[in-house]
Amino acid sequence: MPKKKQPSFFEELKVGLEEGIAHLRGEMTLKTTEVSSDPPEIAPKDLTALREEAGMSQFVFARALSVSFKTIQSWEQGVRKPSPHSRRLIQLFSERPEVFCDVIGLSPVKLSGVKVVDAGRGRRKIVVRGA
Repeated sequence: MPKKKQPSFFEELKVGLEEGIAHLRGEMTLKTTEVSSDPPEIAPKDLTALREEAGMSQFVFARALSVSFKTIQSWEQGVRKPSPHSRRLIQLFSERPEVFCDVIGLSPVKLSGVKVVDAGRGRRKIVVRGA
């Protein structure tokens, strides 16, 4: 059975542009996907409280997030802020600790009093009760 010829980059680009124009004219509906907003922010005191509630040392927490021990220290002291990538991992850890721990091979932890709240202007933040 002969192989199908794969379209060239330019052929695919042409089809994509034609579909985009047809969509703008209302001639076709394209599948759209909305991605949630930026990862929530987290204050230094809440980051420390989150780590402590999980029963993790700064070293273990750093390894779990694939950052250095010094980076965790600087975040908790407010010297630096976590990058959007790190904030997304912290969000996953705070909202689904069992999944996070399972994926990286840690014993599961239970977190209570941790939530993501609206911070206004389309922003959100992670807060830890008692922090």
